[in-house]
Amino acid sequence: MSGRSDTRADAGADTLRGDCANCFGLCCVALPFAASADFAVDKPAGTPCANLAADFRCGIHERLRDRGFTGCTVYDCFGAGQKVSMITFGGRDWRQDPDTARRMFAAFPVVRHLHELLTYLTEALTVEPARSLHGELRRVLEETERLTLLTPEELTALDLDAHRRIVGDLLLRVGELVRAGVPGAKGRKKNRRGADLMGARLTGTDLRGASLRGAYLIGADLSGADLRQADLLGADLRDAKLAGADLTGALFLTQPQLNAARGDARTVLPARLTRPSHWTPES
Repeated sequence: MSGRSDTRADAGADTLRGDCANCFGLCCVALPFAASADFAVDKPAGTPCANLAADFRCGIHERLRDRGFTGCTVYDCFGAGQKVSMITFGGRDWRQDPDTARRMFAAFPVVRHLHELLTYLTEALTVEPARSLHGELRRVLEETERLTLLTPEELTALDLDAHRRIVGDLLLRVGELVRAGVPGAKGRKKNRRGADLMGARLTGTDLRGASLRGAYLIGADLSGADLRQADLLGADLRDAKLAGADLTGALFLTQPQLNAARGDARTVLPARLTRPSHWTPES
């Protein structure tokens, strides 16, 4: 494993963001993608992407969008790649043997889902209005972390849906506690959970404290919208216009969601997130 020190591997495994230097390119191999607006070609699960180099780096990383691989630029494994590569499989390369590859590719999506849940739980523990739930949040977080350390066989046998329901119900309570402190947020118009808002014109809309969990906001125009303390868990923000929108304190917003959206220099983001490099300086 040339260029991969134990120290760097251990450090990377402790994060909830992808550390490609300590991963065997799992997202480029284990996952499938279909030719579409997001991917230039079809690729079945378990087959290496043609752009994956021998050192597990992307050969067109700086040109992904130009080459038709926008989907790659919005993806984040939440640190599951280095966890599976360096801890679950102890640094064993999937190229060494077909059985290792099969087991690794099956375990990776499970750990990725668990790491996404860890990301939400970690954020929830910083939410002051949900302080009464912090003890329960810590217990569920510790259990989720324990699950990420199961053997490959245990991971693939895990009832992931059952655990997601436990975490989801707890995060819903966190969101309700936050919404309860936002004036008018519990009104009927602010509950848009799972709503079909694809292409909707919501320019300048007051969505402060709104529940937008699982809402379909693909291509929606949210320019200048007030999304402070809005619950965005699982909201689909692909190509949503966020120019000038205020996302201060937005709950459960992830970097992949932001990467898939379209904002500008005026978009106000939570401090824990990074402004995507492909966003326009000004809309």
